[in-house]
Amino acid sequence: MKYDTSRSRKSTGKRQTHKKKYDETTDKKIENNPDVSSQEEIIFGKHAVMETLKKNKGINKLFYQKGLADSKISSIIELVKNHGGIFQEVPKSKLDELTQGANHQGLVLTVPPFDYQTIEDCLALAESKGQPPFLLILDGIEDPHNLGSILRTADAFGVHGIIIPKRRAVGLTGIVAKTSTGAIEHVPVVRVANIAQTIELLQNQGIWVFATDMAGEDVRQWNSQGPLAIVIGNEGQGVSPLVKQKADGIVTIPMVGHVQSLNASVAAGVLVYEVARHRMN
Repeated sequence: MKYDTSRSRKSTGKRQTHKKKYDETTDKKIENNPDVSSQEEIIFGKHAVMETLKKNKGINKLFYQKGLADSKISSIIELVKNHGGIFQEVPKSKLDELTQGANHQGLVLTVPPFDYQTIEDCLALAESKGQPPFLLILDGIEDPHNLGSILRTADAFGVHGIIIPKRRAVGLTGIVAKTSTGAIEHVPVVRVANIAQTIELLQNQGIWVFATDMAGEDVRQWNSQGPLAIVIGNEGQGVSPLVKQKADGIVTIPMVGHVQSLNASVAAGVLVYEVARHRMN
């Protein structure tokens, strides 16, 4: 059977509006640090900080490394001034402490907690662009680098939103923001209590949902031009059995090598590009 999402899907219910903005987060906090409160998140790295400032997101304070000056950092400091933010020159050891040793590139920005969006926000974004919805559902991704890479790919190829579970999965963090190189500011992320129930909600609104697994339909035979959501599984366990059961179908990426699996972010990249290729044609 060839999956064809260009066929219209009958909606089994009215579109449901999710008013609640999820603001819970599993981000690792910097405890007992007077420079960062429990109500703040940190963004670090030049690209991530610059994109945050461009989005005019509320900022609190910029820490920049003493003795490290270039045109990019100067531009960022100027933007912080324009936003009315506070900035402070500090030794590298302070930035290492704030980021727990991550590659901060000499910049740490403190901001209010990351905003999570709603499914309605994602659908509205697709509608505003005159495009059928294209969503990613991440079933238990735990590595913040994977989430950041998936956000970057999603931004590059026109994904309208990413759905993640509240529990047993990584949320939006400074490392995610850094890895996404600023894409975190452009791709809506929705946090839900139950992935299986969310799949049913999407299906009721006419969106086809496909899970990924080794035993599935060759993705090259897939017509993915209609309203669509792809489920990417956990790094170790893959897509959970219940979620696979709820999905409309299973697709797989054909491989010829000895290792018959891909990193979650790589698999997401291949699948997202395949959808984008169909839609651009």
